[in-house]
Amino acid sequence: MRTTGILIRKRLTWLFLLCSTAFMVLVFRLAWIQFVQGDYLQEKALEVRMRDVPVEAKRGTIYDRNGKELVTSVSCDSVYAIPYLVKNPRQVADQLGPVLEMDADRLYRILTRKSCYEWVKRKVKPEVSAKIKELKPEGIHLVEESRRFYRHETLAPHLLGFTGVDNQGLMGIEKSYDDVLKGRQGRILVEHDAAGRSVPDPIHRYYPPEQGNHLVLTLDESIQYFVERELDKVVARYRPKLAVAMVMDPQTGEILAMGNRPTFNSNNWSDVPRHVWDRNPAIWYNYEPGSTFKIITTSAAVSEKVVRTEDRFYDPGYVKVADRRIRCWKGGGHGSLDFEEVVMHSCNPGFVEVGLRLGRERFYKYVRAFGFGEKTGIDLDGEARGIVIKEEDATNLNIATMAIGQSIAVTPIQLLSATCALANGGTLMKPLLVREIRDSRGKTVKTFKPHPIRRVMAREAADQVKALLENVVSGGTGRNAFVEGYRVAGKTGTAQVVGESGGYVTGRHVASFTGFAPVENPRVAVTVMIAEPQGGVYYGGVVAAPVFQAIMQDTLHYLGLPANPGLIKPPGPSSWYEAPRVRVKVPNVVNYPVHEAVRILRAQGLSFQTRGSGSIVYGQVPQGGAETMNDVTVLLDLNPPALGGGEGITVPNLSGLTEKEVRTLLEEMGLVLDPAGTGLVWSQDPAPGRKVTRGTAVRVEFRPPGAVRPGAPEAAPGMAYGGNIIMD
Repeated sequence: MRTTGILIRKRLTWLFLLCSTAFMVLVFRLAWIQFVQGDYLQEKALEVRMRDVPVEAKRGTIYDRNGKELVTSVSCDSVYAIPYLVKNPRQVADQLGPVLEMDADRLYRILTRKSCYEWVKRKVKPEVSAKIKELKPEGIHLVEESRRFYRHETLAPHLLGFTGVDNQGLMGIEKSYDDVLKGRQGRILVEHDAAGRSVPDPIHRYYPPEQGNHLVLTLDESIQYFVERELDKVVARYRPKLAVAMVMDPQTGEILAMGNRPTFNSNNWSDVPRHVWDRNPAIWYNYEPGSTFKIITTSAAVSEKVVRTEDRFYDPGYVKVADRRIRCWKGGGHGSLDFEEVVMHSCNPGFVEVGLRLGRERFYKYVRAFGFGEKTGIDLDGEARGIVIKEEDATNLNIATMAIGQSIAVTPIQLLSATCALANGGTLMKPLLVREIRDSRGKTVKTFKPHPIRRVMAREAADQVKALLENVVSGGTGRNAFVEGYRVAGKTGTAQVVGESGGYVTGRHVASFTGFAPVENPRVAVTVMIAEPQGGVYYGGVVAAPVFQAIMQDTLHYLGLPANPGLIKPPGPSSWYEAPRVRVKVPNVVNYPVHEAVRILRAQGLSFQTRGSGSIVYGQVPQGGAETMNDVTVLLDLNPPALGGGEGITVPNLSGLTEKEVRTLLEEMGLVLDPAGTGLVWSQDPAPGRKVTRGTAVRVEFRPPGAVRPGAPEAAPGMAYGGNIIMD
C-alpha cells in the first residue's frame, strides 16, 4: 500500500509540473500576442473586416504658356450602395431607377448582392445628385469625384489627349504626365463580417484624396487657333486623308502649336472612330518628304564644301544614275544654272549630282545628325522613327533618290526639328511640350529648360543655307509662302504615296512646306503636311505653302515682331505650277489607264480632276480633239459606263511594267494577257493607243531588267526610279 501511495504522489507531482508548465506557456503566449503582436493582429483583423474602396483624386489643371486654362477637372458625384444597409431593396430600386436612368431590375440585383460596397453609377449629372440627396434612400451614398473637362473641345486634342472613367490618362499629355496630374487617391472604409453582413455600429470612414499637380505647356492657345483655322480651310477645300500643321520656336525647341485632321472632341472621344484618336499623325505618319528634304542635302553639301553657290550645273531634263533616268519636274529641264538657282528652282538633276558628290558616308552623316531614323524624344506616346535604308545597303541610286527626298520616310515632327536646327544656326533641339509643373497651391516645383541634343552644322554654313532657302520664297518655287514685311525661308515638297505592297500609287500625293522667319533671327518655324489632297491639285507650293503663309503671318504679328516694310512681294505665283496661257488641243485619253491619261495631259500642260474611283478613264470633258486654253481643267470620269456602252478599248502603254502589273491592268480593262519571257515589258502587240474590242489578247514580251534596245524611246516624262513621278 505504501508503495502504491508513493507512486500516486509522484504521478500527481509530475502532472502538476506538466500542468504548471503548460499554463506558463499559455500565459507567455497570451502575453506575446497581447503585448508584442497586438497592434499587428488588430490591423490584420481590421483588414479582414474592412473594405477599402479607392476614391480618385482631382487631376491637375493644364495651362497654355500664358496661363490660359486648357483642361480642368470639374466636381461631380458618384453613387454607391452598402447592400446590407438597404432594408427594402425592391422599393429603393423602383425609386432610384428612373432617377439614375437605370433598369430597376438591374439596380435591384446590385442592391441584393452579398457585398459590403457596390458602385451604382459613376459621375452623375448635378440634377441627379440633387434628386438623390432629396430622396435620401437607405444604404445609398454619394461620394465626390471629378471628371475631365476640355474647355475648347477640338483644340489640340491629339496633343492634350483624354482620360478614362477612372480619370486615368489614356492618350497625349494626359497619359505622358499621368503620374504628375493624377494626385493621391482617397478611400472609403466600410466594416463588415466575414460573410459581408452588417455588424453592430459599423465603421464607415471617408479619407479625401489629394489633388494632382498642374502643368504649364509650351503651347500657345492663340497660335493653336491659327493652326486649327487653316487646317479647317484646307480640309474644306481639298478633303485630304490627313493634314498636319505644327509651329515651333527654333531657339528653344518649344512646340507652340500642333494640329491634325481629322480631329475630335476630347470631351466625347469615345463617340468617334478609333483610328481618328488613337494615333497622332504629327509624330506617327511616315511619308516621303520630297523636295523638303533637299534642305538636308543642301546643308550637308555646304557644310562639307562640296559645292559653292557659283558652281554651274546643266539640267537637260534628266540625270542618269546606274541604269535609271531621274527626271526633273520641269519638262525639258532648266538648262544651265548655278547652285543658288538649283536650290531656288528645286532642280532634281542638280541635287542628284550634289548628293553623289557627297557620297554615302558624308550624306548619311547628316541624315543621322539631323535626327532622321530616330525618335525626337517628344513627350508623347506613339512616335515613329521614320524609315532610312541601312547605310551599308545604300547604293548610288539610293543616294541619288534620297538627295531629292525619295527612298526615305520621315515624320512631320522630324522634319520640323531638322528645320529648326538649321534656323537656329545648327543645333538640333529636343521638342518641348511642358514648361513647368506646379503643385496644387500654384508653386512651381519643376521647370523644363531647352534641351540641345547636338550640333549638326557650323553657324556660318547654316547662314549660307538660310540665304539659299530665302531665295526659294522670294523668287523660286515657294512664292506662295511669302509673308509681306518679313524675310521668310523655306522649301516646298510634293511626293507620291507609297502603297502597302510597295511602289507608288497613282493619283495619291503628299504636299508639304517647311520654313521659318524672320531669317535674320528666326523665332517661328512651321511645317505643313497635307496627305492625299483631292481635286487634282496636290503641289506643295499650291496646297501647303498658302497654309504656311497664313499661319506664319498671323503668328509673327501676334508675337509683335517688327516688320520690314521695304521687302518687295514676289511678282505673281511660282512659274513652276502656272504656265503661260496658250491654246492647246486636248488629247483623247478615254479608255486609257488613269496614270497614262495623267501623263498625257501633263505633257500638254493641262490640269485634271477625277470623278469616281476606278482605274480606267471612261469619259472626259472637254472631249479629245477640242481646242482650248491650257489653264482649263480636264474632268476625267472613272465611273464605268452602262453595259453595252463604250467606243472600244485603247491599248495602254505597258513599257517598264512587270508581268503581274500588266496582268492586273489588262484584266481591269477587259483585255487578255498573252505573255512571253520573264522580267519587264520589252514589246507589245497591239501597239499602245490602238483601239480594240473587249476580250482581245495582247501579246507582251518580257525581258530581264537592264536589257537595252538600240533606239528605244526614253522613259515617259515624269517617271523615274521605281516608276515614281518626280515632283517638287
